[in-house]
Amino acid sequence: MENADQEIIICRCEEISRRQILAAIADGATTIKGVKIRTEAGMGLCQGRTCRRLITQMLAQSGARPAAELYPPTSRPPVRTAQVGEYIREEDD
Repeated sequence: MENADQEIIICRCEEISRRQILAAIADGATTIKGVKIRTEAGMGLCQGRTCRRLITQMLAQSGARPAAELYPPTSRPPVRTAQVGEYIREEDD
């Protein structure tokens, strides 16, 4: 695979490249969660909705597991900062 292909961004939210995902797989990741732990791919605002399919394909192509056996990790809503005033209704004097 060419170097340019290795630098293609797979996870846009966390800016994780194909090279980083393949390194995680070479390091022993056999599941989407394993890749996520090693690279933080899938932990951005979209929670893996954009990159999960590509990571699944990469795992299946590597021979780690068949794509049908790769279950998505638990999704959690992203945490965003908010000012207290957004939660408290101000009383009129």
